[in-house]
Amino acid sequence: MSRRHELLHHQSQLSEARQIIGAMQSLAFIEVRRLRKVLEIQQGVVAGLYRAAQDLLGFHGELLPEPQPESPLYLVLGSERGFCGDFNEPLLLTLQQQLAAAGGENAGVVACGRKLSGHLESHPQLKATFEGATVLDEVDGTMIRLANGLAKLLQGDTPLIVIYHGGPEDEVIARPLLPPFAELRDQPAAFAYPPQLNVTPAKLMQELADQYLFAALHEILYVSLMAENRRRMQHLEGAVRHLDKRLRDLKTRENQVRQEEIIEEIEVILLNAESGTSSAFSDS
Repeated sequence: MSRRHELLHHQSQLSEARQIIGAMQSLAFIEVRRLRKVLEIQQGVVAGLYRAAQDLLGFHGELLPEPQPESPLYLVLGSERGFCGDFNEPLLLTLQQQLAAAGGENAGVVACGRKLSGHLESHPQLKATFEGATVLDEVDGTMIRLANGLAKLLQGDTPLIVIYHGGPEDEVIARPLLPPFAELRDQPAAFAYPPQLNVTPAKLMQELADQYLFAALHEILYVSLMAENRRRMQHLEGAVRHLDKRLRDLKTRENQVRQEEIIEEIEVILLNAESGTSSAFSDS
């Protein structure tokens, strides 16, 4: 195979890779847009439940259980698929920092996401691993698996802390979910009169806590998946730029080789022409 044919074959291979990566980038972009719409609604639900609990606890602060020195359970939400750069490394660093704090040596760890679980499979404090969602439509299935698994691992008043990408710049957050509304302890009432209830405050508090935990964990899964797809878009954008540069370089090199081949062909023609002219003069 000539050098030009080798270059053309290499260009063809890189072009196919470029198309595949471009398609993956487009899918990640579509997923971010879908998640953004759903997330706005979910955040509204979570905020509404939180305000209701805030109004209730302003007059019934005794409904919050006293803090217990229990070892927490850390739920770490990482990536299910690859092509998202160092998405999991900051999560692992935050987990390490949390476990190094007081009481962390007795804590448990739960990993969600196949790629993340691979990093933690030999961790001595790992209690369970779960498959994560790759697209919006899989979040409900992930939620059910997590809810069933956490119900078996959480005993008594065990605190639950979720570690995930969720800040304004997709930075890592360690967000306490259990016990719910703990940050509202001793908060003054926002209104002069208590809310009028059709059920006992304790029953309403229990229902609010259940609904809030379900809604908040759903919100966190959406946020984490959207951050993962944003990181995948950025990572693939870098790969696309690199491939485009390689393709331009190969095209330039292929043109140079083609020019060299043309020059060689012209030289051969000229040599043959000179050889024919010399033969004609010698015959005469």
